[in-house]
Amino acid sequence: MATLNVGNLGEYLREQRRNAQLSLRQLADAAGVSNPYLSQIERGLRKPSAEVLQQVAKALRISAETLYVRAGILDAERDRDEVETRAVILADPTLNERQKQVLLQIYESFRKENGFEVLIGDGDGEDGDPGAVRDADRTDAETADGNGAGAAAGPASPVSDGGGAGAGPRLTAR
Repeated sequence: MATLNVGNLGEYLREQRRNAQLSLRQLADAAGVSNPYLSQIERGLRKPSAEVLQQVAKALRISAETLYVRAGILDAERDRDEVETRAVILADPTLNERQKQVLLQIYESFRKENGFEVLIGDGDGEDGDPGAVRDADRTDAETADGNGAGAAAGPASPVSDGGGAGAGPRLTAR
C-alpha cells in the first residue's frame, strides 16, 4: 500500500485554497469537514481519506485524481510502469502466448503479495486488458494437450490453469 505524503499534499492544498481566494473556514464549510481537521491536513499532521480529498477537490474545483496522486493514494508513475511491464512481456516475440500468460500471472501474484492492486482482466480478451488472451489467440500446439499448457510450458509449469480445455490461466483471490 502506498504511503501518504501528507506534507506535500498539505502545501499543495494550501496553495490551491489561496489561489481560489478561500479562507480555511470557507473551504472547510464547502468541503463538509471541520476547520481544525482541514488545518491539520494542510500542516501535514493528518492523513485524509479519499472521500475527504474528493470533497476538498470539488470545493476547490480541481481534479480529485491530482490530490490522490499527491497524497500517495494513486501512483501514476507506478501504474504506468505496470502497463509498460505488461506490454514488454506481451510484445516479446520469443515467448508463446502460454508463456506470456504464465509470466503475467507470476507478475500479478507478486504485486498482490506486495500489497498492490491486481489489475488483471477476466481472460476473455474483450475488456481492454492487454494481458487477456482469447482461446482463438492460442496456437494449435498450445492447446494440443487439452489444457492450454502445450509442450512449451511442460509439466513443470509453475502455474496451473485450473483444468478445462483451452481455459486460460486465471489469478484468483484467496
